[in-house]
Formats: sequence, C-alpha cells, structure tokens
Amino acid sequence: MQIEHDGAHDRRALLKNGLVLAATLAVPSTVSAATRRLTQRDLRPVTEPPLPAPRPVAFARPVTSPRVVRPDLMRQAMAALDQHGRRVAQRDRIAIADMSAPSSEARFHLVNLISGKSRSFLVAHGSGSDPAHTGFLKRFSNEPNSNASSQGTFVTADYYVGKHGHSQRLVGLDPTNDNALSRAIVVHSAWYANKDMLRTHGMLGRSQGCFAVGEGDLDDVFALLGPGRMIFSAKV
Repeated sequence: MQIEHDGAHDRRALLKNGLVLAATLAVPSTVSAATRRLTQRDLRPVTEPPLPAPRPVAFARPVTSPRVVRPDLMRQAMAALDQHGRRVAQRDRIAIADMSAPSSEARFHLVNLISGKSRSFLVAHGSGSDPAHTGFLKRFSNEPNSNASSQGTFVTADYYVGKHGHSQRLVGLDPTNDNALSRAIVVHSAWYANKDMLRTHGMLGRSQGCFAVGEGDLDDVFALLGPGRMIFSAKV
C-alpha cells in the first residue's frame, strides 16, 4: 500500500510540473519581458500627439497714421511717393500738408514711415489761396505772382538764408507745382505762423505761397525734413 501511495504522489507532482511548463511555453513573452532591457521604441506613446496648428503669418501693414493724417490723404501721399520715388532720395519720413483743415489746426504732419510716429505743426497758406482771409484755403495756383499755395508733390532741397531768415528750397514734381523753384516757394518761419496768432485772431496770417511755420518750430521742422524728402500738399 505504501508503494502505491508513493507512486500516486509522484504522478501528481509530474502532472503539476508539466502544467506549469506548458503554461510557460504558451506565453514566452512573460519571461522575456522580465529580462529584456527597455528601448526608445518601448517608450514611444501608443499614438502620436497632434501637431499644433500653424500660426497665421502677420505681414506688416503700410503706415496710415489714421489718428493724425486722414486715411484718404495718407493713401494719396503714399501713391505720390511711389510715383516720384526715383526723385525722392530719402523715404524714411515724409511731410503732408492737409490743406482741407483751417490754418488754426496743426495741419503740417511729419510722418516717420518706419516707426509710424508723427508730429504736427501749424503752417500758413498763401494769401492768393485765401483772398478774404477766412483761415481756409480756397484754391491752389502754380502761376507766378499769384501768392497762392500750390498743390502736389515737392522734394526738399538745400538750406539758405534769405529775406525770411533760414529757409529751405523746394522743387515741385507735378504740373500743378513745377514752378515752385522759380516762384521761390520755400519752407521758412514767420511771426504770423506763431501759436499766439490763434489767441488774438483765431487763425494764422498768410504767406506768399510758402510753407510758413512758427518761429519756434522751424528747427524741429528742419531736423525732421532734411534734404531729399517729400512734402505732399493737397486738399482732399
């Protein structure tokens, strides 16, 4: 009986070992995973994360200075700059005379096309453009001895000292102002373009067609203008 019991015990042990071995052979990755070293492939996510959406490219817009220069006037000035670009050596700053505004307003705008910043000054118009002295420009003229302001594109030239003191010559680039040099249409200062004229008369005095600015503003205007830059004068 003892021999039969030992035999039965051996058969049960052999059967148990066989089952364990069969289970191990059925899932070999269980053993190999415990002994294999992890690689970069094992560390990759199951699904790739979505790529971020591309940001829209922001292109620089042309300077319009809407809070200083009216957009329609600014567009005309930029078109004039493109038209006469070969004759305007310096294109970083331009001056725009808004002759739709009265002389009581700072209507001579010096615009930096790089930074977008602007400075505005009082400027007088010609007596021939406002015979009744209303403070508003009524008409332009290119005729000699008209004492009127001219419309169009000018380019600044050299400085000189004349009857109005330090002045800057202008060359007219359009048929509406091409007599500017012979008419001596220049940038200069004058007492009648000073700010105190607004307190006493409510408007500036009149020039003989020149861009006359206040005596205290001339140095700043000259520093911002310099030779070879555009002045655009229009009534829009």
